[in-house]
Amino acid sequence: MKNFSGTPGTFLGMILRIAQFSFAAGSIASIATTPSFFNFTAFCYLIASMALQIIWSFALALLDAYALVRKKVLLNPVLISLFVVGDWVTATLSLAAASASAGITVLYFHDMGNCNFGEECQKYQISVAFAFMSWISISISSLIMLWLLAAG
Repeated sequence: MKNFSGTPGTFLGMILRIAQFSFAAGSIASIATTPSFFNFTAFCYLIASMALQIIWSFALALLDAYALVRKKVLLNPVLISLFVVGDWVTATLSLAAASASAGITVLYFHDMGNCNFGEECQKYQISVAFAFMSWISISISSLIMLWLLAAG
């Protein structure tokens, strides 16, 4: 397996994990500050998906930081296989949750008339935007992991 940018245990790999964590936390913070998000199932699913993303990304960011301190690159084939499965599962869940929430946001707040919730609508839209940014960063990581697995 080759050592290139974004592999586990590199600085760029840790930055990708921190970005995933930050965007997912921003998505949850934005949507959880609204008083009626629980009325929409898609938003509840978004919170659950982003919570899983936070846990996964934080754990792998800590692992990357540990590997950076020890000056080791994590290229164990079993470990890479675990990263591939975890990244693809969280990427799929994140994309599904972000897409469902975006669909509800567009349907209720644009297609069915003006939003009657005021500032809540903006928070929903910000949360969905953060969820998509989190998905973009996890998709980059998952493609790197798949490439590593195929190269090994």
